[in-house]
Amino acid sequence: MQRLRYIIQKEFIQIFRNKAMLPMMTVVPIVQLIILSYAASNEVKNIRLAIVNEDHSASARLLVQKIEAADRFLLVDFPASVAQGDDMLQTGEVDIVLTIPPQFEQHFYRERRGNIQLLVNAINGQQASVGAAYLNIITQSFNQELQANLKIVNRNGQPPAIINVPTANWYNPELNFKYFMAPGILGELVTILVMLLTAMNVVREREIGTIEQINVTPIKKWQFILGKLIPFLGIGMVLLTVGLTAAKLLFSIPMQGSLFVIFAFCALNLTAVLGLGLFISNLSDTQQQALFTTFFFVIIFILMSGLFTPIESMPQWAQYLTIPNPIAHFVSVMRSVLLKGSTFWDVIYHFRVTAVLAVVFNTLAVLSYRKVE
Repeated sequence: MQRLRYIIQKEFIQIFRNKAMLPMMTVVPIVQLIILSYAASNEVKNIRLAIVNEDHSASARLLVQKIEAADRFLLVDFPASVAQGDDMLQTGEVDIVLTIPPQFEQHFYRERRGNIQLLVNAINGQQASVGAAYLNIITQSFNQELQANLKIVNRNGQPPAIINVPTANWYNPELNFKYFMAPGILGELVTILVMLLTAMNVVREREIGTIEQINVTPIKKWQFILGKLIPFLGIGMVLLTVGLTAAKLLFSIPMQGSLFVIFAFCALNLTAVLGLGLFISNLSDTQQQALFTTFFFVIIFILMSGLFTPIESMPQWAQYLTIPNPIAHFVSVMRSVLLKGSTFWDVIYHFRVTAVLAVVFNTLAVLSYRKVE
């Protein structure tokens, strides 16, 4: 225990002596949390729209007014013909072209049906699908208004029955995207920062020569790795506390579940991540090499964490690759506990997988540490 205490004390002294490390561990993550929570959004807005109105009837003008009133669209132009609208779509000036054909109103009132054409630039699949869905909702509302004007009745002379489908949004009733993004971003930042700092720790001591002094001491491998792990584990817990406080004060993030579950999983997750960082540091010869190797894993972890793209939407083989991804488990637990109020038993799967990862990564870190006996 005396040797382990010596290693831990040495690590804290090095951390507080490094003037660049403290701001990196405190100020920088909070700034990133604020910026990313505002900037990272899957909401589709300012969809560039062109409307080809070949009818110019009262109904056509009403449809155009309903679209203009929606805050999702940016009306770029009213082309005079379908060919001009196609050209705008081909050149990328607009994302969607809506065409109202001639005699649209006349056909609707005579034949009880009307057709409109929607051309969507699907290069951006999300913008195309969401934008088309917005327009479908507007046209359905417009269709109900026209049906009401027709005063359609059934055989008994009574108004037709209307099926009303009420909806309720659970866990995030206001559909505030910051509630969804901030917990995931916080979990990602805590994991990445601790992993980066740890990956450069051992190799830094090798570069400056202090590792040779440790190698000649009777400190065991597991004591050395544990002494490196505990200080950064404490720093990660402090960073999580500061981040949760900032998220609550700035974004009013709901905290439905137990914070004890959050901190317990954070400690387990950081143990796994620290083991991976130390394993990378043991195998690297320079800090630059350790940094590049860490970024290789970090980029894969972020893109396959479910932070921006749902894991359920990935191919089956990609979903299997998210199992050894500690960030994916952290993001899922943060969102489930804070937004849904999930208990320990609801997220027990993530605890089990992360515990296995912690054992594997830290075992590799101990075995890969090259200590001269």
